[in-house]
Amino acid sequence: MDKKELLYEGKAKKVFSTENPDYCIVSYKDDATAFNGEKKGTIIGKGVVNNRMSNFMFKLLEEKGIPTDFVEELNDRDTVLKKVEIVPLEVIVRNKAAGSLSKRLGLPEGTPMKTPVLEFCYKDDALEYHILAAGFATKEEIDIISKYALKINEIMIDFFKECKVDLIDFKIEFGRYKGQILLADEISPDTCRFWDMDTQEKLDKDRFRRDMGGVEEAYAEMMKRIGLA
Repeated sequence: MDKKELLYEGKAKKVFSTENPDYCIVSYKDDATAFNGEKKGTIIGKGVVNNRMSNFMFKLLEEKGIPTDFVEELNDRDTVLKKVEIVPLEVIVRNKAAGSLSKRLGLPEGTPMKTPVLEFCYKDDALEYHILAAGFATKEEIDIISKYALKINEIMIDFFKECKVDLIDFKIEFGRYKGQILLADEISPDTCRFWDMDTQEKLDKDRFRRDMGGVEEAYAEMMKRIGLA
């Protein structure tokens, strides 16, 4: 399958049309941004890590009953996906306090939540609307997304525990495809907080956000932990 027209270019990836109108090709970039684009940089090899890790995780989740938009990995940076209509909501699942949740609740980073925290954010961070009132998703879709998100959390906690990694929190997105809700976007160190289970060392994009150094090494370490390097 070949790339045709560039349909969209975002912070982390490009999306191309293909000869099949039901499919698109996503190409992952090394560009990195934080704080709504205020901080920009490059993480060498990030596109390869995010592409291969996302595909690995999506295949794992498919095997566990979560429908996804994954079709085929073409190479280290390019993947064929079902052409979904993205539901304009970011779905965040938090198992421990970190980042903005720590600030909001006044809790030290790493404080365990008594139950997973499920949050919905409109994709434009500058706007806050009631999901149903604004028509971003139906009640049925929200119920399905919530069920999938919590199941994904359970599956990923167990999987990453085997890799000696704590899944602190993660952001996912969903899409509509032929009447079905599918997991879309990516699962990677860009969209998840991963901490080493023993040392609590951060193995994710927070190293870039907070100028901690060792960013490329952290991404490479996650590839190694899940058996892709």
